[in-house]
Amino acid sequence: MPTARVLECPAFGLDHLRLATREIGEPGPGEVRLRLEAASLNRRDLLLVEGAYNPKQTLPVVPCSDGAGIVEAVGPGVTRVAVGDRVALHFFTGWISGEPNADKLATALGGPGGDGTLATRMIVSAEAVVRLPEAIDTATAATLPCAALTAWSAIVDLGRVRPGDTVLIQGTGGVSLFALQFAVRAGARVIGLTSSDERAAVMHRLGAAEVLNYRAEPKWANAVREAAGGRVDLVVEVGGATTLDQSVRCVRPGGTVALIGVLGGNFATFNLSLAVMRQVRLQGVTCGDREAFEAMLRAIAVFGIDPVIDSRFPLDEAPAAFARMKADAHVGKILIDLA
Repeated sequence: MPTARVLECPAFGLDHLRLATREIGEPGPGEVRLRLEAASLNRRDLLLVEGAYNPKQTLPVVPCSDGAGIVEAVGPGVTRVAVGDRVALHFFTGWISGEPNADKLATALGGPGGDGTLATRMIVSAEAVVRLPEAIDTATAATLPCAALTAWSAIVDLGRVRPGDTVLIQGTGGVSLFALQFAVRAGARVIGLTSSDERAAVMHRLGAAEVLNYRAEPKWANAVREAAGGRVDLVVEVGGATTLDQSVRCVRPGGTVALIGVLGGNFATFNLSLAVMRQVRLQGVTCGDREAFEAMLRAIAVFGIDPVIDSRFPLDEAPAAFARMKADAHVGKILIDLA
């Protein structure tokens, strides 16, 4: 019987994370067994382990939303992929296409949809995996399912960024740096917002035209408008409660604030009259469907993208990876090697 090493969360809190061995078995009809090579961390994964994401989460649970590896076995009726294919997991395993609904959103890996990707092997529906183009490395593909697809949705599918647009990107986390690169490749002018010269240098390297320091100027909306020449078409909003008011103040009339993160808190106070009178669109973004994931992978294979890898940890040291994310010490993505 095949087995897998997994990192379990039997109780909430980083101190409770533990390594375990589980029997995996054979895939059933419509299923595949994967030998995972890498997973990557998202803020959601940390919140899940800490009990803040869903206090009613059934435990124990294997955390993590993103992963990539090799198809090791296929069950009866599977034709989408074959043994030996390199694949990445789609985060919402049941959201194949179309608009989201409650049922589709309940299929998220590493949470309500079941165990996540911090495992050397796992069995999933064949509908939940996508083949990787040759140009995309298997390990770094583990950074793409959540952060990159969320950025793609914010910039391309929902944000509809066009050449000549101006986009404000907040921070240097995984979503932000992917959004920066997608915006640059769409022909947009990008203004970055971060907390240090070192992080500003990363944003400049990836194509930001100008980067402002929000610690030096906490009320940054006027400075952003000045840098943008008065026109910010889209704001990639990851701060939440602490930044939404400034985002609404700096975006142009008819512009869009893509609501992605809540790093500064879940409940925001902002000037509603500005949003109403200037017809600002507040667009929530939560990843995307599998068809969008496949389209993004094709685009990355053609135009290239540079996933910024902050650090890599072996599975045995995965709790340290979560601690690094909790300390906000990372720039880009944190990888966990599973092979």
